[in-house]
Amino acid sequence: MRECLPGRVARMLDLGTGDGRLIALVRDARPGCAAVGVDFSAPMLDAARSRFAGVGDVRFVHHDLAVPLPALGRFDLVVSGFAIHHLDDPRKRAIYAEAHDALLPGGRFLNLEHVASRTPALHAEFLTAIAHLEPHEDPSNRLARVEDQLSWLEAAGFEDAECHWKWRELALLAARRRAAR
Repeated sequence: MRECLPGRVARMLDLGTGDGRLIALVRDARPGCAAVGVDFSAPMLDAARSRFAGVGDVRFVHHDLAVPLPALGRFDLVVSGFAIHHLDDPRKRAIYAEAHDALLPGGRFLNLEHVASRTPALHAEFLTAIAHLEPHEDPSNRLARVEDQLSWLEAAGFEDAECHWKWRELALLAARRRAAR
């Protein structure tokens, strides 16, 4: 993900921030970056707030990604890590459009995500590769194929939509909002 960061990030948004790990990663690579993290889990938001206690330019908002994003301002970077795959496909498409609208011209969207395998056999191989021992999979997973998500990013107005990294069902999707002309 670091390799895909824009050269300058003054302000970022983290969708499904969890404990703020991606905010920490970006701020380490781009010192001084202000951040907003959104998540619906109170315990995760507590962990994120604890992680950034005393840091004035990082704030967290309680929000469920299943509903439209609140007005949070504009950003150079929108990231998400293993959160959007819990949304149904129409909401994924909508949140991609919302992420696009939240970006400044030239801004980037990076989504480190759990994606669908192309076949049931490849999905079974993924589960074996990660030593999945549970008799049932996480019912909150609503996985979509990389190809579909890239087309949704393009439909939302992004350019240069690409999968920059993939290992089985884990992928880094990236896209850019067109720069001002």
